[in-house]
Amino acid sequence: MGGSMLTGSVLLFDMDGTLVDSTASVERAWTRFAARHGLEAAAILAVAHGRPTIEVVAQFAPAGVDARAETDRIEAEEIDRTDGISEIPGAAALLGSLDPSRWAVVTSATRALTLRRLAAVGVPLPKVLVAADDVTNGKPHPQPYLMAAKALGYDATDAVAFEDAPAGLVSAAAAGAATVVVGGYAGAEARDLPRAADMRAVRVDQEGPRLTVTVG
Repeated sequence: MGGSMLTGSVLLFDMDGTLVDSTASVERAWTRFAARHGLEAAAILAVAHGRPTIEVVAQFAPAGVDARAETDRIEAEEIDRTDGISEIPGAAALLGSLDPSRWAVVTSATRALTLRRLAAVGVPLPKVLVAADDVTNGKPHPQPYLMAAKALGYDATDAVAFEDAPAGLVSAAAAGAATVVVGGYAGAEARDLPRAADMRAVRVDQEGPRLTVTVG
């Protein structure tokens, strides 16, 4: 199968599922939350991936529960427990090969959790990071990707984004970024988009004013 080619001035990367495999850690955190409040964990996990924690807590928490306090607890648990997370294959090598001024991380995790996870698996820390605590509207709203591109000095329409989850794919597309699906998600949001099994399938030519990205 031939690869897909995209061009852009900057690259924007989601974290969980794109650079870091944190599925087991995330599932354990939401399962603990569900158990504390008598909720069905499967229903939460079906919609939680790629969305800010506080939005998911607010959606599912019973009346009277302090959503901010619950979110802080979940985040603290995940920061303390990095066992079971790993690098998405090829992520560290790819980011390490790039000009730091030409890429950013755009995540629904908090800044503290993002830095902890990236460091824990050996993925380079970004010069520009847009995290959950930096935005007023999280994914699937386009604000995170618009902010990241602007912070790098470009418009999001001149970016290539890498995402693995429905909320992130919608966010990147709404911002106008050319978007690559990382991993196996095959829902409607991923239809007709180029796909990389993991970051080993992504090659970037940095010669010239624009980056040429080959996927597959």
